Amino acid sequence: MKEFDLIVVGAGSGLDVASGYANRGNDVAVIEPEPLGGTCLNRGCIPSKMLIHRADVTEEIRGSEKFGVKAEINDIDFNSIIQEVNSEVSKDAENIRKGLENSDRHTLYEEEAEFVDKKLIEVGDKQITSEKIVVAAGSRPFIPPIDGLDKIDYWTSKEALNPDHRPERLVMIGGGYISLELAHFYDAMGTNVTILERGDKLLKREDRDISGKITEIAKRRYNVNLGLSATEVGERDGEKIVVAETEDGEEKEFNGDEILVAAGRVPNTDKLNLEEQGFETTDRGFLKTDEHMETNVEGVYALGDIADNWMFKHSANYEAGTVYRNIVTDNNYEIGQVEMPHAVFTSPQIASIGKTEQELNEDGTDYVKSKYDYSDTGMGMALKEEEGYVKLLASEEGEILGCHIIGPEASTLIHEVIVSVQSGSGNISDIKDAIHVHPALSEVVQRAFNQI
Repeated sequence: MKEFDLIVVGAGSGLDVASGYANRGNDVAVIEPEPLGGTCLNRGCIPSKMLIHRADVTEEIRGSEKFGVKAEINDIDFNSIIQEVNSEVSKDAENIRKGLENSDRHTLYEEEAEFVDKKLIEVGDKQITSEKIVVAAGSRPFIPPIDGLDKIDYWTSKEALNPDHRPERLVMIGGGYISLELAHFYDAMGTNVTILERGDKLLKREDRDISGKITEIAKRRYNVNLGLSATEVGERDGEKIVVAETEDGEEKEFNGDEILVAAGRVPNTDKLNLEEQGFETTDRGFLKTDEHMETNVEGVYALGDIADNWMFKHSANYEAGTVYRNIVTDNNYEIGQVEMPHAVFTSPQIASIGKTEQELNEDGTDYVKSKYDYSDTGMGMALKEEEGYVKLLASEEGEILGCHIIGPEASTLIHEVIVSVQSGSGNISDIKDAIHVHPALSEVVQRAFNQI
């Protein structure tokens, strides 16, 4: 049995902690059976955004005639696009591996891990231990109990980001952000996309106006079917079949060349044997952590998708910083009550920080609201943008309670609101009183704030 100064399980954002601690002269073990870099680099945000940018380019060309530019797409080399993106991702993962292997302070274990005691980990045929452990083993796609799913080949986001062919027809089970982003890509590539969602809107966790608008837009682009739950899948005559039911029990059948299961994600706690060793988890299997990101086992921390907070790469990086500082200083830092922003890179983009209107209503919080359309700004007119808007929710005293944007560059526009909420006064005056460049697109944010 070998003892380390620190063990990090998972080589995504956990690497920030591993590298920081190793740079202080400590011996650190890193356990990762998958390609290094974590879900984001290998099976998530990086390859998806590289593919989505190509979809954006394609969409721009197809819509160029409204600007008096007549252009057409002669061919889309789908296989080359997939190969180029995944080759770049593989290079980055390999560079991380080389960096760890060339370090005399890191020891890399590329096998599955299992806790055999609270601070004893079995990796292959070896056992390692440390008084300080970081569990950052991420999550995986949730596979719902649908009849026949175990008897056919189907896609999750992993396969959809690195396929060996472009399906002519793709049936998506689930109407969340993974489906919407991949629907944008595959539709742009020429695939006929069908989305099955059991709720009455897509992206139902977004503000209700935003989810309503993206549902309206998606219905014009894809075959969107709401109020349906997939109950059975199978194969017939060389195609794949999805049977779905309404709440009233009415059955409908959908055909495609591939089926994408995008019904959410689950933490990898079960793979690590954590509950059996006395680690406390939530009802959904996430590791419980305190304000220091420490589990109920002293000296063992958790961050990223496996912890009971958020499931974004930027939140995992934020948590990693907190965990690192606490390991070094013996828990002098708290994670705090942070408003965590997010974005959905579909077309149009969506970005958000703070409460949704339905959450404020459920909490009984008094608020005022405003909305400003892209089309009423100079740059919005230049872009001929008719759908996008900024929605602001604030207290009567001007505290920013929530901001939600749908439209071009939403993921960028949200950042001045993030800065105000997280680093400024958190009052609408931060945005209203700042001089904005005219006619930059960011004027749409200021004008939404000026309404209150």
